[in-house]
Amino acid sequence: MKRHFRFTTVVLASLLLLMFVNACGRVPAEGTKSTIAVSGAWALYPMMVRWAEEYQKSNPSVLIDVSAGGAGKGIADTLSGAADIGMVSRDLSPEEVAQGAFGVAVTKDAVFPMINAKNPVLDELLSRGVSRDALIGIYITGQVTTWSQVINNPAVTAEIHVYTRSDACGAAEMWAKYLAGKQEDLLGIGVYGDPGILEAVIKDPSGIGFNNLNYAFDASTGQPVAGAMELPIDINGNGQVDAEEKLNTKAKAIEAIATGRYPSPPARALFLVTKGKPTGPVRDLIVWILTEGQQYVDEAGYIQLPKEQLQAELQKVR
Repeated sequence: MKRHFRFTTVVLASLLLLMFVNACGRVPAEGTKSTIAVSGAWALYPMMVRWAEEYQKSNPSVLIDVSAGGAGKGIADTLSGAADIGMVSRDLSPEEVAQGAFGVAVTKDAVFPMINAKNPVLDELLSRGVSRDALIGIYITGQVTTWSQVINNPAVTAEIHVYTRSDACGAAEMWAKYLAGKQEDLLGIGVYGDPGILEAVIKDPSGIGFNNLNYAFDASTGQPVAGAMELPIDINGNGQVDAEEKLNTKAKAIEAIATGRYPSPPARALFLVTKGKPTGPVRDLIVWILTEGQQYVDEAGYIQLPKEQLQAELQKVR
């Protein structure tokens, strides 16, 4: 009977451990890797890849699997349990919070209007810029349909070809919010992902789209991606592009975001989201991102949050 009791105890302990591992999803057996699945926003994807690479160097027992697909996918995957962390490039909705979404701001970037480098009125656009009202006419009301309306030159006949995002994403939501709408209000041909909408604009001289910072500008040169140009926004409405509104390099764009000169939205914080307060390896990763991981933010082409905000985010997960 003693031997039977000991055997039963061992079996029960093993079953309980197995149930715990299955419930938590990411508790590894000795000698194996702990896997953290990360899914979501294209805006945060390059930064998250860099963080994953650096974190795994000092934590070889952790495997971080990062995939992009839009903020909507990141939220859905996290709440359904398909991912441990969702990358989200917008504020969480009350409905998402009610379902258990727990967001932690980790860095910042912005969305920029993009045009083809061979736009038929490129010189005029770069000197005059585009007003918020004109962008509303292009993307929300549909009342601005030609480039002549943007530059007030009736002699120009070229139509505006509008591109938007087909996937649920923070970039489109923030762009629409700047234009007093929601993503579903945006007009245009739907294209999947940041790379897709940029490619559509590059192929179309009359095209206009919008991209997150790290897709609008080339990482190696700091210039707009070949074939595209950042369309200056005439923020103060004086009919011309002033020096502080001319964001034709990544360095200038980053400075404008960091100092608050670029409108918010479309400038915004980027979030890592978990279902409930993070624990275990997931919590350890997020704490590292908010502390040691911040040293990689600038060189990856993102903007650090203020120290006070980083400390507040850190307190949320501790």
